[in-house]
Amino acid sequence: MNNKLFNEMISGFVEAKKYRAGKKAKMLVSRVAFKPVLMRPAEIRRIRTRLRFSQPEFAEFLCTRVGTLRSWEQGSRKPQSSALRLLAIAKEKPALLLQRRA
Repeated sequence: MNNKLFNEMISGFVEAKKYRAGKKAKMLVSRVAFKPVLMRPAEIRRIRTRLRFSQPEFAEFLCTRVGTLRSWEQGSRKPQSSALRLLAIAKEKPALLLQRRA
């Protein structure tokens, strides 16, 4: 690694440390706000059936138990935010998931 690159990295770490300590830093900070994903039980089931997954297959894909998926589809429990994000992707870009299935 050359000296210029090394010095830029050190400078970046110093600025990040200042920012974290609440001091003024020479850096651009971007924050991205995501809208919360809300999904009804029938919608979760519709996503699964559109992808042609059985409940066990879809539960495995979502890294959850079949019983948990069933409870989401029946409305007795609600998915956590990470599962909701993955379900939203499955709804919006099903082809992306189907190519991974093959």
